[in-house]
Amino acid sequence: MEERVKQIKQQLSAHNYKLTPQREATVRVLLENEEDHLSAEDVYLLVKEKAPEIGLATVYRTLELLSDLTIIHKLNFGDGVTRYEFRAEGAEHHHHHLICLNCGAVDEIIDDWLGPIEKRVEKEFDFQIIDHRLTFHGICHRCKDQVKDPGKLVGSKVT
Repeated sequence: MEERVKQIKQQLSAHNYKLTPQREATVRVLLENEEDHLSAEDVYLLVKEKAPEIGLATVYRTLELLSDLTIIHKLNFGDGVTRYEFRAEGAEHHHHHLICLNCGAVDEIIDDWLGPIEKRVEKEFDFQIIDHRLTFHGICHRCKDQVKDPGKLVGSKVT
């Protein structure tokens, strides 16, 4: 974790920003919960445990800055809540997600299977692709046996 904090400090410095104690607390919470897709409120509550003086606005500004510098990604899974995750080091593209409409679990697909599709889109539409995101909505392996009528979940919002 210390190496990642050091890298983030360098990235901020390269853009004339400092890794203030508040920003560092936010970064550490994100790193400690890297497996999760935390909302700003989630991050705030966890940061508040470590730094009680920090305000929600400071956390929002830090997340916005980290997002603007592409240190983290903003994610929207269709439930009206923005979530955040680190961009994988050296990744050419964002990874993909499986979202369970029953329990709300978010699983990740690390492999990028869209390379051939990207090439085709670029050629057929004369379109330079910078990045792509793919999200599948369905029933996860944990809920598969519990859900009797998956059709009733179509169009539902996960909370």
